[in-house]
Formats: sequence, C-alpha cells, structure tokens
Amino acid sequence: MVPIDLKRPNPGTDDVVVQVQAIALNPVDEKQRAALNQQQAPRILGYDACGVITAVGSGVSRFKPGERVMYAGTTKRPGSFEQYQAVAAELIAQAPANLTAGDAAALPLVGLTAWELLFEKMNFVPAAQANKGKTLLIINGAGGVGSMLSQLAHWTGMTVLATASTRHFDWLARHGVDVPLNYHEDLIAAVHAAGYPVVDAVAILYATEPYLDLAAQLVAPFGHVGAVATPQGPLDVTALKPKGASLDFEFMFAKSDFHHDMASQGHILSQLATLAAVGLIDPSVTTRFDKINAANIKTGLRTLMAGHQAGKIVLDGPFEA
Repeated sequence: MVPIDLKRPNPGTDDVVVQVQAIALNPVDEKQRAALNQQQAPRILGYDACGVITAVGSGVSRFKPGERVMYAGTTKRPGSFEQYQAVAAELIAQAPANLTAGDAAALPLVGLTAWELLFEKMNFVPAAQANKGKTLLIINGAGGVGSMLSQLAHWTGMTVLATASTRHFDWLARHGVDVPLNYHEDLIAAVHAAGYPVVDAVAILYATEPYLDLAAQLVAPFGHVGAVATPQGPLDVTALKPKGASLDFEFMFAKSDFHHDMASQGHILSQLATLAAVGLIDPSVTTRFDKINAANIKTGLRTLMAGHQAGKIVLDGPFEA
C-alpha cells in the first residue's frame, strides 16, 4: 500500500464527486488488499467514507455541491482511500450534522449490512418496538456489524443475546445486548440457561462453518440463520430442513455489484442517519487516527485483523503522503 498521485475524477451522469474527509476501516479492506497480485495495476481500496460533494453529474438532482454525505461505495470502482472519489448518487445519503466526519464514516458498511440482514433477509420490521417479543442471537456481537445489529434489534424491541469475550460484556450492554454470552463456553447450554429454548433468528458474523450446527439447533421453527462470511467449503444445512428454517447470506455489495435496487441503500443510509442524529444508534467508534495516510491505514488494518477490536476504526483527514 503506497501513496500515488491521481487526477481529480469527473462525475459520470449519475455520479457525485466527493472530497473525502474521513474513512472507516473494515475487514473487507484487508481481504481485498491481500488478494491483489503484485503484477496488477494499482487499485484504490476503501469503502466507508464521509465527505463534501464538489461536483455532480447532469442526471443528479437530489444532491448539490457543498453537501456533506456518507456512503460505503462499491467493489467495482475506485474506493475511498483517495482525496476525491466519484460515487453513484444512489448509494449516498446526507451525513448527520451533529456527527463528526469520522463518526459518519463509521456508519455505512456496518449499518447497511446489519439493516439488510435484519430487515430484508430476516424480515423483521424496521420500526421502533415493532418486533417486541422476538429474540436474536448474534455470534461475534462486539465487532462493527455486531454492534450495529444489536442496536437496531434493540430499537425494534427485540431481546438480544450476543457472544463476545467477557472483557467486552460492558460494551455489549451499552449497545443493546440483553444477554451477554462468553464465546469460550458451551453456547447452546448458555442460551438454554438464560431461559431461551430457541431464538427467532441467529446472526453468524464470524466464520460460518463452526457455528452453523449450533445455529440450527437453537433457531426456532421457520426462523432465520444469517451469515456474512464467505464459506470456505460446502455447508451442511440438513439440520435446518426439519424446522423449515432459512439460511440467509448477506453481502451489502451485492446490490451495487449487480445493479439491483441500488437506490435502496441510499434510503437505508438516510434512515440510519436519522437514528444516529437523535442518539438511537451509536457509530461505535473506538479508535481514531487524525490523518489519512498509508501508514495509519496499515496500522489500523493490522489492529482490525488481529481479531480483538470492539467497534470501529476511523481516520479523519487531512490526507497526506
């Protein structure tokens, strides 16, 4: 990962150009970097960003220069690790005025992932107290997606159970988790001991394979098991069949990769911005860098990939070589 000089992009018909003020890091950033071949042309990585629009395409009417926006972008175009980025207007939303650029940049990828999984895949209702009486078990509740998922579920009235190390139990409680579970222990026994023979949904936010059988045992009939990690081999889903339960994969880039209902992501981000503006969800930033440069990105990604990070890592501008 090295700095390079680039020309400022021009907006396509349906694009905006954003001067990036802050970025947030995600595991997918490092996974994509590690997958690059040294012989490939330089690639600009990064997804989460907040910045100010400097230009709009001729087909864009909802946004104008000077507005501060946030977005997660797409895997198909240059990313947010650049000072000026062209992004499809459908994928952005105005950033909450009362959030810092770093806090706003922390919302999009984890927020879209959690929202799509909970409300589009698992079919829970995205409204305050609309799912009261329902239960959700989150595997890996202290990470970025887990922290957002627990808050959204709590907002809708769900009872949330989540796994983490015991040192993160206070973090879970602050992010809407009702029943913290030590991931080192027998999780099936722990869920039962907490008074829940089954749960309505299980979100596996770590490796899918080791937790699929556990999820199949705990999910209620006609419930949902959600997964965000790419399986490393065939999955045995046989145990889901007798319960009529669903296995739902969530990949928030699927919409932009396949040009499917892209505008829904801008709409979801607007709703997340409203919830964040009034304090109903917290961007969950725990680590901040005050400059965007290659050294800080590398340090942040090493921290993130060590596997013990709670919440989000953000880099606030300015950019520097």
